[in-house]
Amino acid sequence: MEGDGWSELMARAQAGDAPAYRRFLSESAGFLRIIVARTGIPHDQVEDVVQETLISVHAIRHTYDPTRPIRPWLAAIARRRAIDWRRRRNSANSHEVALDDAAHETFADPEANRDKDKSEAAAAIRRWLAELPPGQRQAVELLKLRELSLNEAAAVSGQSVGALKVATHRAMLTLRKLWKRDEPG
Repeated sequence: MEGDGWSELMARAQAGDAPAYRRFLSESAGFLRIIVARTGIPHDQVEDVVQETLISVHAIRHTYDPTRPIRPWLAAIARRRAIDWRRRRNSANSHEVALDDAAHETFADPEANRDKDKSEAAAAIRRWLAELPPGQRQAVELLKLRELSLNEAAAVSGQSVGALKVATHRAMLTLRKLWKRDEPG
């Protein structure tokens, strides 16, 4: 069963039919793998992006209109998750610095002061978070530290998604100022 059959399964799932929903997820996973692979995601990461896609489908399944084709809806979600994955990956890579093989010779002991540096950094972050207004601190804790989605954080905090975005943006600006203020040298 494909295409229109998936629409029927999703409609039944929206009505609370758990077996239909399990069948829909099982049958559509192969289609999602193909879509994700076509976005250029490395082969060893495709399954991770497919799982993220299935989680997104689960979270927004109520938005699907059974009178419309389901494949474009699924493909759009899969492409979005692939873009998000790529953004996270590029963001992480942009902060990394490649060291050559002789880099270890620069430092006397790679483990020296590691625990001290971690505890000092953690203390500084706790100190800076304590300086934030309560709404900003809560937004950072929910979105950045606990890594909740905007919708999840909105449900927990009682704030709107827009208010959380603004609070997080302002908090990050303040944290940057605090970091620069306390930066040695």
